[in-house]
Amino acid sequence: MLSVFTVSIGFGIVLPLLPYLIERLLGVGGDAAQVSRHTGLLTAVYTLSLFLFAPLWGRLSDQRGPRGVLLIGLLGFGVTMLVFSFVESLVAVYAERFLSGMFAAAVTPVAAAVIGSVATTEQGRARRLALVSVTGISGFLLGPMLSVFVTRFAAATFNLSLPSGSVAIPLSATALLAFLVASAVAFSVPNDEGHSRSPKTTKASGDQKAWLVPKLLILTFIVSVGVGVFEVGLALRGKQELGLSPYQIALMFTECSLVMFVMQAIAFSPWFKPDTTRWLIAPALSVLAAGLFLVPWASDFKLMLVVIGAVAASAGILSPILTYWISAKAGSEQGWELGKQTAASSLGTTLGSAAGGILYSTVFLPGASFVLSASLAMLGFLLSLGLPRLLMSSSPFSRPISVRLSTKK
Repeated sequence: MLSVFTVSIGFGIVLPLLPYLIERLLGVGGDAAQVSRHTGLLTAVYTLSLFLFAPLWGRLSDQRGPRGVLLIGLLGFGVTMLVFSFVESLVAVYAERFLSGMFAAAVTPVAAAVIGSVATTEQGRARRLALVSVTGISGFLLGPMLSVFVTRFAAATFNLSLPSGSVAIPLSATALLAFLVASAVAFSVPNDEGHSRSPKTTKASGDQKAWLVPKLLILTFIVSVGVGVFEVGLALRGKQELGLSPYQIALMFTECSLVMFVMQAIAFSPWFKPDTTRWLIAPALSVLAAGLFLVPWASDFKLMLVVIGAVAASAGILSPILTYWISAKAGSEQGWELGKQTAASSLGTTLGSAAGGILYSTVFLPGASFVLSASLAMLGFLLSLGLPRLLMSSSPFSRPISVRLSTKK
């Protein structure tokens, strides 16, 4: 959980201040279109790196154990954050974002795979995967506000003259956190213990997984496209159209993360059975589509907060639900399947972020990126209509894991 929190807080620190950082690096020759394009592309580079490397790290975790993979990810992530603290070139920022995403890809899916491997009941699997997701949301929740408050505090305390968009101080602190968590992982995370406890997939469940998992991965991709468009569009719209301050933009991201946090806590609370979450997929996709469509028409800060709540609630609840069901169908290949989910999520976020930046200033269709992502979410809604029946029909995962293990013997 601390590992996931670390990489999430690193991403959360950068995103809200990215337009200001780009504006400073471009200098007087930069215009709004360039800022929006680079904001989208830099976010896309990070998530593209996640897409490329997450399945590889997951497969390596299945074969060699998770501890070494987590250590490489955390140490590498810490180094890239430390280097980013001193970067003053746009080309170097692109390189740093790619490397940072590569090492972050070794953390989140592998941490989730460890949880999926050692769970003894479906209730335990669902609750623990939700905790990992909530931890990631918490890092993203604290990142934007910390990037503003820590920088202001350091500037006031040490009488520093920091340029607009500077992230040197919070990123250095994030690097230190990554190194500390890596030392804890070295002593506390088992390397291969628990992998043999994960049930192997039977032929029946394998046949079903061949149809179900790709559909769940497609839905993960669709949700991530919407999130990528939303995140980049939120920062750009707040700065360029609504004239909001960095504090207000950070507050919007904080609200987004807080709503996600609450919705995930409710969906995977002890009062709900994990298998009932399958009924929430289609309604959440419809709310996501409506929220994305309405973003360009939210004309002030208060209306933006309302729309943000709708998008955050739907996207926040979909992510852990899809993770849970993919893990439930993964059998002994937790790292591989969850790595593929991270890849699907990252590819969607990459395309969404790039579209959010490139299409943001288009004149032929106001809010083009939001309209297109809303249409994609409606397609996901149609694909999800038959999922509740398919997820539970002839599934060995409807029984507790302990029962399945005893029947194997």
